[in-house]
Amino acid sequence: MKRYDRIIFVCNSGTARAPMAEAIMKEYILKFPMEIESRGMVVLFPEPLNQKVEAVLISNGINVENQMSKQLSGEDLLPENLIITMEAAQKQKILEEHRDISGVDVEVLTDLTGDELEILNPYGGTLQSYGICYETLNKTIRKLVNLINEGEEAYGKSNNYGTSADSA
Repeated sequence: MKRYDRIIFVCNSGTARAPMAEAIMKEYILKFPMEIESRGMVVLFPEPLNQKVEAVLISNGINVENQMSKQLSGEDLLPENLIITMEAAQKQKILEEHRDISGVDVEVLTDLTGDELEILNPYGGTLQSYGICYETLNKTIRKLVNLINEGEEAYGKSNNYGTSADSA
């Protein structure tokens, strides 16, 4: 996998799946530091996390305070960022709305990890449905972290770290 400076998870409102994915991924150790963030496709004004998302994260030992939704913008769509959506429709919408982006990787999370089913949106569901979403995301993000770390090992072997060209 290519090396990125930032991973941005994207969902519809930026209050449920994407910030949950962000919080989960921040719990894992990456061999190369990168920023992990989340955005929404439609964020008219910043909103706090969905209360059920916050409850599920806290019950799994992940504390997220003062997290607010943020709109995905053209400034996020840079070649050094990996944009990860929860659904193919979201990826398609980004590509259609930002036709001028080149060199920017926009991927569906489950396509990256080789999973068959997309991450279902628990919005409006029971606390249990948010818990199932968390479990699914956790398994999928564990695979993503392994891909990133394995890719980083391959990247490190094919490049000379510490040379004057790298430090210049």
